[in-house]
Amino acid sequence: MDKPLLAVVGLQFLDYQPFSLELYPGEIVGLEGASGAGKSLFLRSLADLDPHRGQVFLEDRGMESFAPWAWRKKVAYLPAESSWWLDLVAEHFTDLDPATLEALGLTPGLAKSPVTALSTGERQRFAFARILQNQPQVFLLDEPTAALDPDNVKRFEGLLAELLAQSGAAVLMTSHDASQLDRLAKRRYKVAHKSLSLR
Repeated sequence: MDKPLLAVVGLQFLDYQPFSLELYPGEIVGLEGASGAGKSLFLRSLADLDPHRGQVFLEDRGMESFAPWAWRKKVAYLPAESSWWLDLVAEHFTDLDPATLEALGLTPGLAKSPVTALSTGERQRFAFARILQNQPQVFLLDEPTAALDPDNVKRFEGLLAELLAQSGAAVLMTSHDASQLDRLAKRRYKVAHKSLSLR
């Protein structure tokens, strides 16, 4: 069997039970649970954004051996609503790849717009394109398509499948759309009662 790309061993945050799981190259793993169950807290801890205990390994290298910014380039977190700190969308990019934008139903011209002029769905798709610049090995996706219409959900899922096939990256994602996880996820975990279990 392949070695895990990401191994989570006894990760704890707040007063939650230890969480453990493994992500393998090229796979999508679903993360389920009621609103407020702790899914986002778990993803943020994996991205080293919130205090936590336990161990997380990327290809046998511990999180603690990375500078936080370097870890977050390799283990990329996409929240349901991303932050934007500059006025124009394009100012958040070092490389606007036209093919990626086209795959997401976006245009380079739209990237010249103020962030505030975009719809929620457009911001979310640009936020995904933004993290792709760093070519992450692991994607932590928190409701990545919640603001998208059906056509753009298809675009997003198609690009994600293509990326995983080409790069061997792995995905841990939340979605309130059970049919989406049925389509995409090889395995599914559930967060409930402050613990993590395999479904």
